[in-house]
Amino acid sequence: MTAPPALALRTVLAAFLLALTAACATGPSLEDQGEITAPPGESRSLTVGSAGFTESDLLARMYALLLEEAGYDTEILSVTNRELYEPALESGQIDVVPEYAATFADWLNAKENGPDAPPAGSPDLDATMTALRRLATPRGLDVLPPGRAVDQNAFAVTREFAAEHRLRTLGDLGRAKIPVRLAAGDECVSRPYCAPGLRKVYGIDIIAVDPKGVGTTQAKQAVQSGRDQMVLTTTTDATLDEFGLVLLADDKHLQNADYIVPVVNRARAGGKGVTGALDRLNEVLTTADLARLNQQVDSWRRLPEDVARAYLESKGLLKP
Repeated sequence: MTAPPALALRTVLAAFLLALTAACATGPSLEDQGEITAPPGESRSLTVGSAGFTESDLLARMYALLLEEAGYDTEILSVTNRELYEPALESGQIDVVPEYAATFADWLNAKENGPDAPPAGSPDLDATMTALRRLATPRGLDVLPPGRAVDQNAFAVTREFAAEHRLRTLGDLGRAKIPVRLAAGDECVSRPYCAPGLRKVYGIDIIAVDPKGVGTTQAKQAVQSGRDQMVLTTTTDATLDEFGLVLLADDKHLQNADYIVPVVNRARAGGKGVTGALDRLNEVLTTADLARLNQQVDSWRRLPEDVARAYLESKGLLKP
């Protein structure tokens, strides 16, 4: 199946990147943004941004398909650097982008208040959304309601290890008092959601952090082989089955509320039409669904546009 021309993923051209870089440096100040208090805009031609990795690309394509179904003309623009695409979203060069609530709140908070500002995101979704909207609104951005899907940090062990020690949650692992080598990124040693949080919140005996990255093949192989006992990955990791791994539930809510949220430029895409079209996806897309969609692209080598369209058709959101 071939995607319609309006959904073709555009390559970011050098000239556009130069203009976008300039926007990052000289973008509208908070005082300049008259559109903040203007009525929400309803442009009929919208650019949907993707951050250039599988999950973001899938979400962007589903957004574009739903907006086309609602009567909008759309195109997709891939910009892999948030330092570039967020100013483009503020300026209206990009109209809609899929984001992660807690991560985006912390990013905007650091941009507004400096890198040492206390975190704005938290495990509490309502508090995170309140903080995110407080930061986004003065920039002319509307954060639409979150859906059911969440892409959080998560921890996995082998099925055999889980069965042997009767583990279903991180709390179970803490109570088991088993020494754990954790395959993760270097930053795990100091990040509160990682080794320090696992020790403090769950009482897990993290004896070492094996610096193999977050959810990388090498990290999963280290757990599969028994060199390490647990790996830091994400809740939408599409390849856990291939390594015989299962997630342990975050039963004490250590991780931040990284629910997927559409963020729009209010002046161009803040009207009810866009909100209504994207809310249709929020009602059906789950974390498990998103993991399966990622798997179809990453493991089965299907095209993202085909996967996105097939999913929406299966949920009755698009006509076959």
